[in-house]
Amino acid sequence: MENRVKGYREKMGWSQGELARRLGVSRQTINAVETNKYDPSLPLALRMAKLFVVPVDQLFIDHWNGETEE
Repeated sequence: MENRVKGYREKMGWSQGELARRLGVSRQTINAVETNKYDPSLPLALRMAKLFVVPVDQLFIDHWNGETEE
């Protein structure tokens, strides 16, 4: 999973603390999401997408292709 949270946050001119405040989470949570150490819950991902006014799949990119190895 790849995410573009940091890029969108920086585009808005917000610090991690400011984004955290707007979302009602800790700055550490934002840092963990941005560094791919934590996948946000669905409600948090939806709130992030609404805040940045982008579709969730533009903010969080899943490279899974659905193929299984046999």
